[in-house]
Amino acid sequence: MKKHFVVWSACALVSGGMAAASFAADPAPAAPAGAVDAPHITQEDLLARLGAKDADLVVLDVRTPAEFAAGHVPGARNLSHEQLAGRLDELAPLRDKQVVLYCRSGRRTLLAEDTLRKAGFTKLLHLEGDYLAWEAEHRPIETAPAAPAAPPN
Repeated sequence: MKKHFVVWSACALVSGGMAAASFAADPAPAAPAGAVDAPHITQEDLLARLGAKDADLVVLDVRTPAEFAAGHVPGARNLSHEQLAGRLDELAPLRDKQVVLYCRSGRRTLLAEDTLRKAGFTKLLHLEGDYLAWEAEHRPIETAPAAPAAPPN
């Protein structure tokens, strides 16, 4: 009987500790339930299209302006995923272009994809590996200030 109590107590402590750890985790919102990840574009394909100056392609960095300023994919425009829904009118001219989205690791990209899809964007691509992989592969980066999200009128 004593042995069963010790085992039960140990299990309760472990599961309680795990529950406490989950409450202490980052409270940032998860991707929307049922969110569908856009097709991925490889880093190599994106580099080739950037090199070819593909006019049908726009790269949108959905990280914060500070993250963007520290380094971003060359030619990317910056519009934080948190500001996206309120600034969709600025992106309207891009609706018919292929929009490559990326963030640091992918979570914010999924949120941005969901917002843009609901706004009628259908040509969304997700940069494979997001910025962490881009940086890890020593791909070219720019550190200039954020470019506007939409071209000037």
